[in-house]
Amino acid sequence: MSKRACLPWRGMLSACALLIGLSGCNFAPVYQRPQADLKPTWSANVAEPSAPQQDIPWESLYTDERLRALIRAALTNNHDVRLAVSRMEEARAQWGVQRADQVPGVSASLGRVGSLTPAGVANNAAPFHLNRVDANLNLLSFELDFWGRIANLTEAARLSYVASTEDQRVIRLGLISEVANAYFVWLESEQRAALLAQTVQTREQHLSLTQRRRDLGAASDLDVTMAQGSLASIQSDAAAMQRQREQARHALALLVGGRLPTALPAGVPLQAQSLSLAWGANLSSEVLLRRPDVRAAEQRLMAANANIGVARAAFLPRLQLTGSVGSASAGLGGLFKDGSREWSFTPLLQQPLFDGGRNARTVDLAEARKVQGVVQYEKTLQQAFREVADLLVARDTQQQQLVSLDAWSRSQQARLRLTEARYANGAANQLEVLDAQRDELNARQLQVQLQRQWLGTTAQLYKALGGGDR
Repeated sequence: MSKRACLPWRGMLSACALLIGLSGCNFAPVYQRPQADLKPTWSANVAEPSAPQQDIPWESLYTDERLRALIRAALTNNHDVRLAVSRMEEARAQWGVQRADQVPGVSASLGRVGSLTPAGVANNAAPFHLNRVDANLNLLSFELDFWGRIANLTEAARLSYVASTEDQRVIRLGLISEVANAYFVWLESEQRAALLAQTVQTREQHLSLTQRRRDLGAASDLDVTMAQGSLASIQSDAAAMQRQREQARHALALLVGGRLPTALPAGVPLQAQSLSLAWGANLSSEVLLRRPDVRAAEQRLMAANANIGVARAAFLPRLQLTGSVGSASAGLGGLFKDGSREWSFTPLLQQPLFDGGRNARTVDLAEARKVQGVVQYEKTLQQAFREVADLLVARDTQQQQLVSLDAWSRSQQARLRLTEARYANGAANQLEVLDAQRDELNARQLQVQLQRQWLGTTAQLYKALGGGDR
């Protein structure tokens, strides 16, 4: 193409660039974060706020290498995480599509037209031949964004993408907590199964002792029957716990992606697990603003705010530009020669006059959706505050229960030893032994169960405060 042929095209682009630079209006309301009615902390005794817990990675909380391996496998293979990643990529693609509307689209075309019109068809005395070759650069229909309509559409798409990234973090943090809790349930079921298996052996020994005592006349058939019933009961409990252990294993496998990884590293027993979160109820409620679900709700609120600007801009005129510049000739050899240039430029100004109230209702719709976004944001924030408050109370009371249960368990073990010794010497009856055995077993099982609950509560509290999965 000759230098002369490029002049109209360059002038067209320069005019577009100037008009784009002049388009700076924005009719979206100025965004202000809603004021949430929250207490400054979760305690009346306010101390200096602790360091943000979102900055603590989950690897620092969970020190069990087997649990770490399971969490890594889940973050890679879990179906919900894979869906969340796909939705995030979808939102990013939609943002890219919308962002493309902010710049002019240019295409190149090369075409040939050949036709023959017989004589007399179009008032022509002789047959008319047409041969034409065109090579053009085309400016696709481009709207000059004087009022920020397209800019607000792009901003809303961007904010939706950011919200989807926070949604992904919600899924990831929830999965980390769920895997940890499922792992602790699995450890609990294994420990309780081992405890019941040990108890079965103890009850078998007690039954043998009771039978020998009956043979010596120191016990009755009723004592033997009671010992047999106690053994059968604990055997039933052991079988049920075996079922629960396998079910806990299956639940953990589902979270990990369907199958537990092979060659897992050695784990830590339940009673040796330690989750250290060195902070308490003096946390500032400001940490909730960094929770991914709260951030996602705010991003969607901001997107709704931008859409109000889109709806308001619909009342104003739109200027759309189309055009092309290139060369035309009767054959390929004549393209780009002097005198072959061609160009076209079509600005189109549209002003809505009557639409039956459509634009006004669109603004009402956008404003109503913003109100919904405000309500959803406030609800999410208040639910987050309550969730943390409940977990803080649960964690502290469970710690107190663990201390009390530990003392109770030791006392029941001592009681059982004394009762069995007295029974062997004939100073205690069968009912006393069975009661002592049952109470000692209940104390130890409750101790294991409460230890698992405390670990699960701590894992949930870490998630509730936003975790550290960035």
